[in-house]
Amino acid sequence: MSNKRNTILYLSYDGMTDPLGQSQVIPYLKGLAQSGYRIHLISFEKSERYSKGKDQIELILKASGIQWHPLNYTSKPPVISTIIDVKRMEALAAKLIRIEQIDLVHCRSYISALVGLAMKRKYGVKFLFDMRGFWADERVDGNIWNLKNPLFKTIYSYFKRKEIEFLNNADAIVSLTHNAANEIKNWKHFKGVSIDVIPCCADLKLFQSNAVPILQKRNIKEQFGIPEQAFVLSYLGSLGTWYMLDEMLDFFRVLKEYKPNAVFLFITADKPEEIYIRASVKGISHSAIVVKSAARHEVPLFASISNLSVFFIRPSFSKKASSPTKMGELMAGGIPLIVNAGVGDVEQIMQDGGNGRVIQSFSATEYQTVCRDLDSILSENPERTIQCAQKWYALEQGTNLYKLIYQRLLG
Repeated sequence: MSNKRNTILYLSYDGMTDPLGQSQVIPYLKGLAQSGYRIHLISFEKSERYSKGKDQIELILKASGIQWHPLNYTSKPPVISTIIDVKRMEALAAKLIRIEQIDLVHCRSYISALVGLAMKRKYGVKFLFDMRGFWADERVDGNIWNLKNPLFKTIYSYFKRKEIEFLNNADAIVSLTHNAANEIKNWKHFKGVSIDVIPCCADLKLFQSNAVPILQKRNIKEQFGIPEQAFVLSYLGSLGTWYMLDEMLDFFRVLKEYKPNAVFLFITADKPEEIYIRASVKGISHSAIVVKSAARHEVPLFASISNLSVFFIRPSFSKKASSPTKMGELMAGGIPLIVNAGVGDVEQIMQDGGNGRVIQSFSATEYQTVCRDLDSILSENPERTIQCAQKWYALEQGTNLYKLIYQRLLG
């Protein structure tokens, strides 16, 4: 690659010391840097995480030749602090463009895109809108912005106008899902370029939990107090705004009718008390619930004892654009999944080779249908779902797709 026209400025309002930055930003950037791109990275870091993780992230980025320009994230006062952060990002971006001869600004989500579009207009750099999802609609669907509040209604309207502006002025657009890309193409005001689809990829080698030795699996079960012959249903990740804990517990309660020895393992950093309380309300014994926090390198081992894994996501308009990272991670281990329709490309991926079942509604009848079909689900060849994970979620493939976009824009 020529030394000319290969300098990238990557803008993220998420921190690199956040788990999301470590799983969904740094791996791509490392791969792109290895391909010869000079990368400058601006991110906003939360003080507690930054103080703990700064040294480790600095080492990782420096080893890849990525120049990191961290800024401190501010959350108070609401709205005003974000405006101030945007101005700070804009000032630093402008300085780097002038000094480092930046050719392309790669913007992760909408806050960063405010700056990317401004930089394109002021300095003529290429603008990549990596939208990550329908951000403004997620804020509404997740009850973060109540549109009955005039302030939030104004902010929502502002970002919906900017959304079209970003899409129509971007030199390249990346969506996490085909579902969202098709939705955008049907918008009457959309006049932008073609949309590339790159889902939330995963380090599939790390998550090959089917390769975990049987003895290790036994040891983990013993460590967690799970009987060796127990049937393990798992849930991986934080519960947060979108994941439907009550409905997943309802599914587990039905599963217990078919597998009386079933245990529900939550691999999460969330507080166990909330899960135990909600399970108790459903009439599920405390002894049938196990909640364990895992470091990233421990997740494949903990997940490996799963006979089945479940995640239900609240379906809404904004979830058309959602790509659950946990899906690729679990499929890489050959673990069959019980998931719901109406979320991103989940249904398409399952039809393409994911083991398990997709439910259409959150009803006892649907749960019973799945449980009656358990023997069939569990007999499906795990290699099928591992190959499907490779097709959809391989980190190398995602990195190569970004590389092709860079090549297209920079020549």
